[in-house]
Amino acid sequence: MTEIGAGGAGAWDGSLSASYERCRALHRHHGRTYYLATLLLPAWKRRHVHALYGFTRYADEIVDAVDESSGHDRADRLRAWGDRFFGGDLADPLLPAVQHTIEIFQLDRTDFDRFLRSMAMDLTVSRYPTYHDLLDYMEGSAAVIGTMMLPILMAGGRPAGPGGSAALAAAREPARQLGLAFQLTNFIRDVGEDLGRDRIYLPMEDLDRFGVTVGDLDAARRAGTATEPIRALIAFEVARALEHYALAAPGVSLLAPTSQACIRTAYRLYGGILDEVAQAGYDVLGRRARVPVPRRLAVATASLVSRPGRPLAPPVPSASRWQRR
Repeated sequence: MTEIGAGGAGAWDGSLSASYERCRALHRHHGRTYYLATLLLPAWKRRHVHALYGFTRYADEIVDAVDESSGHDRADRLRAWGDRFFGGDLADPLLPAVQHTIEIFQLDRTDFDRFLRSMAMDLTVSRYPTYHDLLDYMEGSAAVIGTMMLPILMAGGRPAGPGGSAALAAAREPARQLGLAFQLTNFIRDVGEDLGRDRIYLPMEDLDRFGVTVGDLDAARRAGTATEPIRALIAFEVARALEHYALAAPGVSLLAPTSQACIRTAYRLYGGILDEVAQAGYDVLGRRARVPVPRRLAVATASLVSRPGRPLAPPVPSASRWQRR
């Protein structure tokens, strides 16, 4: 566990504000793309987003801890983290902010249970035979993140009562799709990194479709360059991710006006990762795809000045030299 991930950055004084600061520090340290987007939220919303990120990131760090602990030990630690959360333990530096956020927005604790279930899967499951199997994992690891966030993003811009409830219901599925789109983007970008942990988040049926074996992926990772079949596989996965972005796009204009710039920025920056992948010829094993800092700032600025309610176009990665050959 990193110092920040374990609740570092100074001694915790037991206050709620210090708990929110722990979550913010964790978010800033690990979630750079999304952290930049959250700077466009009103401060009163921002800290609640940091709290949810703190909860999810800490669980993820338990699973992916860079230490000598066994899978059994990590499972015990994850279970203990869940017990502290569901038991209302406020002694942990992160949990007061998380519990406070849940109470304010009346978040569904079932989403948190589903999330922890998917994190536990990472300790025992390293391959997904079909996309349906992968979706079952992502329902807890990604889709519920969207539904957790939704009440915060809708707050302050929708009327209470039936009208507000209808808007929340309409935005729910796009929020799920956005979570799936973001996670698929991460899976595509991080193929090599995940292989290093003996995990593959690309469906095995897709590898078979393009004649790619796990050995081929590992050999390409070691060589630092992807073969033509691997590039074709990644192009296929990019197209699938874009379908989720397209389904998520209509939901952005349903959010409270003060939330839209944040989600537009996150949407475009994560979509921009796919553009970088395309520009690299769908070779995600040569280098990690990153959106350049000037483009990040330009996207954030453009989102900030966009009129609330303006339709959001799904990302369309530009054609690479590999595609044009």
